[in-house]
Amino acid sequence: MTGTGQQFIIVGERTNVTGSAKFRKLIEAGDYDAALSVAREQVESGANVLDVNMDEGLLDSEKAMTTFLHLIASEPDISRVPVMIDSSKWTVIEAGLKCVQGKPIVNSISLKEGEEAFLDHAKKVMRYGAAAVVMAFDEVGQADTEERKVSICRRAFKLLTEKIGFSPEDIIFDPNVFAVGTGIDDHNNYGVDFIEATRRIRREMPHCHVSGGVSNLSFSFRGNEPVRQAMHTVFLYHAIKAGMDMGIVNAGQLGVYDDLNPELRELAEDVVLNRRADATDRLLEAADRFKGGGSKKAAPDLTWRERSVAERLKHALIHGITDYIDADTEEARASLGRPMHVIEGPLMGGMNAVGDLFGAGKMFLPQVVKSARVMKKAVAYLMPFMEEEKAAGGEEAQAAGRIIMATVKGDVHDIGKNIVGVVLQCNNYEVIDLGVMVPPQQILDAAREHKADVIGLSGLITPSLDEMVFVASEMERQGFEVPLLIGGATTSQVHTAVKIAPNYARGQAVYVTDASRAVGVVSSLLGGERDTYIGQIRETYTKVALAHERGRAAKMRRTLAQSRANRFDPGWHGYVPPKPSFIGARALENYDLATLVPYIDWTPFFSAWEMKGTYPGILTDNKYGDAASSLYRDARAMLTQIVEERWFRANAVYGFWPANSLEDDDIAIYADDSRTETIATLRSLRQQIARDSGRANIALSDFIAPEATNIADYVGGFAVTAGIGEDVIAERFSRANDDYSRILVKALADRLAEAFAEHLHARVRREFWGYAADEALAPHELLAETYRGIRPAPGYPAQPDHTEKTTLFDLLDATRATGIALTESYAMTPPASVSGLYFSHPDSYYFGVGKIERDQVEDYARRKGWSVAEAERWLAPILNYEPGRNALTGEAA
Repeated sequence: MTGTGQQFIIVGERTNVTGSAKFRKLIEAGDYDAALSVAREQVESGANVLDVNMDEGLLDSEKAMTTFLHLIASEPDISRVPVMIDSSKWTVIEAGLKCVQGKPIVNSISLKEGEEAFLDHAKKVMRYGAAAVVMAFDEVGQADTEERKVSICRRAFKLLTEKIGFSPEDIIFDPNVFAVGTGIDDHNNYGVDFIEATRRIRREMPHCHVSGGVSNLSFSFRGNEPVRQAMHTVFLYHAIKAGMDMGIVNAGQLGVYDDLNPELRELAEDVVLNRRADATDRLLEAADRFKGGGSKKAAPDLTWRERSVAERLKHALIHGITDYIDADTEEARASLGRPMHVIEGPLMGGMNAVGDLFGAGKMFLPQVVKSARVMKKAVAYLMPFMEEEKAAGGEEAQAAGRIIMATVKGDVHDIGKNIVGVVLQCNNYEVIDLGVMVPPQQILDAAREHKADVIGLSGLITPSLDEMVFVASEMERQGFEVPLLIGGATTSQVHTAVKIAPNYARGQAVYVTDASRAVGVVSSLLGGERDTYIGQIRETYTKVALAHERGRAAKMRRTLAQSRANRFDPGWHGYVPPKPSFIGARALENYDLATLVPYIDWTPFFSAWEMKGTYPGILTDNKYGDAASSLYRDARAMLTQIVEERWFRANAVYGFWPANSLEDDDIAIYADDSRTETIATLRSLRQQIARDSGRANIALSDFIAPEATNIADYVGGFAVTAGIGEDVIAERFSRANDDYSRILVKALADRLAEAFAEHLHARVRREFWGYAADEALAPHELLAETYRGIRPAPGYPAQPDHTEKTTLFDLLDATRATGIALTESYAMTPPASVSGLYFSHPDSYYFGVGKIERDQVEDYARRKGWSVAEAERWLAPILNYEPGRNALTGEAA
């Protein structure tokens, strides 16, 4: 293939459930005869080694691995080639090692869990007489640069050969093949980094081997097999010459370097070897001509390129096309004379058209954010010219207004804020984003420094509401008069009217429901009719506050004693709670992201982009269908890249403990089944609304057997994250002025975290707790929550107190086990994290505590060891009274 004469070992990739949908379906269906035919085809196509992977969430991976390997052993035409046992789970690898014939290869071991685990796995590999693929992966993460690749491999080589006597001939380094041609500048040199690292590894670490997953390289061109094949062929041509002597590839789809179309070979080589800045753009432009072997010429409609430069810029902005933006922007600059005239003229004209279409419901947020990407690239092109003018004393372009935006202290969520910022920027507002967890004084100092026209605050968790009140009161105290925008999942018009606006009489706090309203609100606050608009807001908020007080006073509520007397009683006599398979906590590290993808609930994903509808119906919706389908395609493409290139790391910890409920709505957690030592106490809150006949006032403690029954019950807990590495990827997109991808990657990280929580709960029910061992629900059925048991989370309706996360995290040792930390306001970071409790009772269900009275607040403060004022602070959103005031008259108590 290469003409170098060097022997190259082809590792066939199609007997891998994560890489071949066909093979996965055969294994899931138990059709091992057909699965064997896939292996046979790989061998017949020239595979020298078979890569066997059974890592799929709904499979018994160990059983599938041993079954398939035993069947291979009985097939002479297949068993003549060695097997690479591929899994992210050591138990699966070891199960395979116990039954494979000949000398196998383990794929893989790495330093990601530290030296002790690395050497322990390596010793076991030696005992089984196997070779090992050693990933260029350490405690920090995967190596992406040449230096990192070589450094990690050198460290691993030294440990293996000097500490345990591992044979260098049995070491196969995998320096990580990453995708090139993604459009992200940071990715352009990945091919060169691998090739040069290979050259150094082979020189510095004699007798070892170098391998890699070749298909990762061309992932950006999925669906265009001729282009992918050309990229693989030129990559291998140069990598093999550098010393790569193994590779995981589809043995039946390797090309011959000299037989490639000369034009395609040059284009692919430019990308792989990063030979020119426009390599990716040139290959993209030509790619369709080679699709299907070059027999079809599916040229895009470029008639819009014949229009005036202003019309071309407008078209590019509306359709999110970046391909020609530099050339068109330069043409406009040459024509109009000054860069500022380009921004204020055709670019803002195009963005105004985008704004009009958005306002008319003819464009939607994902499309607007793509438009912003085009605008940013155009402005980035003009920036050097503007700096020259500025240095020469020229005028600066004037924004419609300057806005300071921040997620408040203690809160780490920013997807919504980022979307609002992009929409405002699209409408010629200058947005200065201070990020997340921003202290109040930093926000106000920035507003003074930049002479802000508006301040915008965002928050997702309930403690953020109190933080916003404090910022408003500080703005009042420090003499600010600029408008204050309030937004985020937990905010509301009622809270803004009742809590925030009264603390900021000098200015005006305004609740913004979503990104689509932000521009209208800001333009009204900064426009000529500002006073009239603020007057209308104040009138509305006065009515909202009065209605809120009347509604709170009118609702019939029980005392805490009455509510407890009406507690939920499922009938404990004769009930035997299921016992978990172990007591304590266990961790799952670097969980396979591919396993989580089928568990994604896509409906909230579209909601994050302000597209209302249920998946998959939204894809064909009369209003949102086209935009939703385009967004979904982009999301699925990025999701595949996230999984294949391991952008994120997913960790989890889960545990079970003996437990009983107490009389005062607490749940006692015991050290062991002797139930003699209480190691923690979970606090729950009880509904106090007056119920119709027969309806109970629920608390979470009602789902755990009372201590007085002497029934041995249990409770579980978990914390999962799929967001380790999310910020690094998001920052790369930010540096590339690609807000669309930056927001998209954060939204997908959130979805993967929720999917992890759903997947882990399924495993808990079937395996770890095991009370539903026969459950056979498909992922889409799980989303309907038809299973037994619940997993409520602190900070949500069934337990609105976020501080309960502390007890849960202490029980799980969650920060050490997963890397998830709690902020001072008990938000989890990374933001793409989920935590909660597990209840197994068949009658348990989700509910909302709703509003509570002062008697329960006082009782809760006693149980938590708080003052009443502290309890009121953390429970503020659910109080049915104004602390220190009469709920009916509003007068001081």
